[in-house]
Amino acid sequence: MEQRDIKEVVDNLNFLAEARDEIMIKNILVDLHPADIADLFHHINENSRDYIFNLLNADLASDVMAELDESARDDLIEELDENRLSEIVDEMDSDDATDLLSDLPKDIAKKVLDRIDVKDSQEVKELLRHDEDTAGGIMAKEYIAVHQDSTVDEAIQEVRKKAEEVEDVFNLYVTDEMNNLVGILSLKDLILAKAHRKVSEIMKRDIISVKTSLDQEKVANIAKKYDLVSIPVINEVGKLVGRITFDDLADVMEEEASEDIQIMAGITEEEEIRETSPFRIMRVRLPWLLVGFIGELISAYVLKKFELSLNQIIAAAFFIPIIMAMGGNAGIQASTTMVRGMATGEINMLFFNKRILREFFVSLFTGFILGLLILLTIVLWLNNMNFGLIIALALMVVIVNASLVGVIVPVILKRFNIDPAIATGPFITTSNDVLGLFIYLMLITLFLPYF
Repeated sequence: MEQRDIKEVVDNLNFLAEARDEIMIKNILVDLHPADIADLFHHINENSRDYIFNLLNADLASDVMAELDESARDDLIEELDENRLSEIVDEMDSDDATDLLSDLPKDIAKKVLDRIDVKDSQEVKELLRHDEDTAGGIMAKEYIAVHQDSTVDEAIQEVRKKAEEVEDVFNLYVTDEMNNLVGILSLKDLILAKAHRKVSEIMKRDIISVKTSLDQEKVANIAKKYDLVSIPVINEVGKLVGRITFDDLADVMEEEASEDIQIMAGITEEEEIRETSPFRIMRVRLPWLLVGFIGELISAYVLKKFELSLNQIIAAAFFIPIIMAMGGNAGIQASTTMVRGMATGEINMLFFNKRILREFFVSLFTGFILGLLILLTIVLWLNNMNFGLIIALALMVVIVNASLVGVIVPVILKRFNIDPAIATGPFITTSNDVLGLFIYLMLITLFLPYF
């Protein structure tokens, strides 16, 4: 929906909800996709949202709930009783139901599980045992599996039997007597094959699968690398236990990207874009701002130590901002590229030495060009070649230093099992301010007699 259309619909829904016009509200929502309804819920006021959501049947309500972000979903759940929650969870796919129940208090989640279908309850309980950021935590139990000795006709019958339970059928998974995954069969190959042929004759044995314990980010990278729309999930002994579909993979990619961007900004806890409480946002942001504050105090101490040099050459203070800014930008560029490459698997740590060497030459050439520009500026402005050479040298050294720090620190953090994205933002900026300032003022002091 376009922004203009959304505003108009939101205004209408707020008015109709206040008037308790159930029929008109249903007429507006009847042709909308659940994702569009969820988008509307992000904009309408809370009272209208709660009223309208209670008008949705359980099937549509479950689809809308699955499309909402965590903040909006939590607000809705607070207003729902256990019966309504149970109806909604019962209509959800196992992976979506698991996500919802994992956010509920344990006592309420248990009551909901006791009220839903026994088979669905067992599936959700199994998924809840896995870490939420692993393949087992994001997989769904809805898939179609056939025995390798089944005929094509029997496999087609199995597809028809599970058509309502399994929403999107991309592939059939082929298993043996022990439920071990032995092959995969595309829907296209199944339809084109003759009815009497065995599945084992037409299946592909070259299977790309993931284990339940694999991190979700690595799962998404595998799907991207091999252009997969779904991935079978196996346990530690090779038995088929679930599948991950493209919609869940897209959610993982968005979640990981958002998490990296937040951490790069110095936010280590999740801060929802739509969070409305200033105090919650402040509580998340303040700790890392304090880290930056302490770092800048150290920078002030460095300035104090070189007070004599600055007093003798006042012009040296003029160029502190540009030295710090160029170093900071170079460090952020290098670290951002490194973090992204590590996250997507494009940067192989086996060739890390080559990566450092490449970054060194890139920063050296960049620093050389910028150094020439600042040298030319100082010669034209202050008519002092010696001073210009020192400032140019300082700028080049600071840029090289910041770039190398931006490349090396994410790798160090990765080896200590810390998210590499934390190396950017306040960390890189603060380290550059301290080290960069120290390098700059040290060079000015060393070459002071030549000015």
